[in-house]
Amino acid sequence: MDRLDDIALFLRVLDLGSISAAARSLDLSVAVASQRLKRLERELGVRLLHRTTRRLHATPEGMALAEQGRALVEDLEALTGSLRQAGGEIAGTLRMTASASFGRQHLSPLLPEFMALHPRVVLSINLTDQMLDLVSAGFDLAIRIGALDDSNLVARKIAPNRRLLCASPDYLRRHGAPRTPQELAAHDCLLLVGSQGRQDQWRLGDGAGGEVAVRVRGRFESNFGELLRDAAVAGLGIAQHSTWHVCEDLRAGRLLPVLPEYPLADTGIHAVMPQRRLVPPRVRAFVEFLEARFGGTPPWERGLRPGH
Repeated sequence: MDRLDDIALFLRVLDLGSISAAARSLDLSVAVASQRLKRLERELGVRLLHRTTRRLHATPEGMALAEQGRALVEDLEALTGSLRQAGGEIAGTLRMTASASFGRQHLSPLLPEFMALHPRVVLSINLTDQMLDLVSAGFDLAIRIGALDDSNLVARKIAPNRRLLCASPDYLRRHGAPRTPQELAAHDCLLLVGSQGRQDQWRLGDGAGGEVAVRVRGRFESNFGELLRDAAVAGLGIAQHSTWHVCEDLRAGRLLPVLPEYPLADTGIHAVMPQRRLVPPRVRAFVEFLEARFGGTPPWERGLRPGH
């Protein structure tokens, strides 16, 4: 058990970047934490950490221990947590990452309720549009939107992700609404750019079970969906958005659907977890909480008129 505790301390040092921060988080003195890390290196016969001017970094042997040891520590934590759950306790730190816009709009309002339901859970949330490696970064859970890559992660769908084309009434008044997907090529389209490249080929349903692909262009592009949403509301062009992102603009009439008879393919919003033999109770409780709040008709879909 001492060795697993020392491995847990080593992982905390990697996560927080220093021995002193890890010691504080575990209510240890820096001297005791340093002694335990030296003991672990001595028992394993390898050096696990090397120091730069600003931060500690894992050696190759340390990286191997982090990759395999984290699963051992988390399985032990999950086991003890599940035993506590038998007595009604869900506890521990839930480390989660999610898309910045979705997290701010739809996760943040729910967090006080979840914390009130589970007062022994500590939340540590990272909002970013970067695709982080859950295992190496030490996350319990990610909320990911869209098609999922094949991986060794476990995914659970918590809500549909309906998408549509939209533009402001002012843009449609000045340029006219396209009547067919092909007419999009003559419009200013707002483009998402990112790790998957410049998304300038839009795929729409043809109304008969098939698909139409159109190459689009425009004067405005960004890697951040909030800017594309702002540009659409400002009348700069036609955008491709998820309904969760622009539901309030659709309800208020700041944005109108474009080509609703040629719908974009739906994707999903998933809770993604590292593959483990035992899922920690705090993770399972949070995923089930989201399923209950987002299941059926998600809140962002409620109140939208037909065609939105």
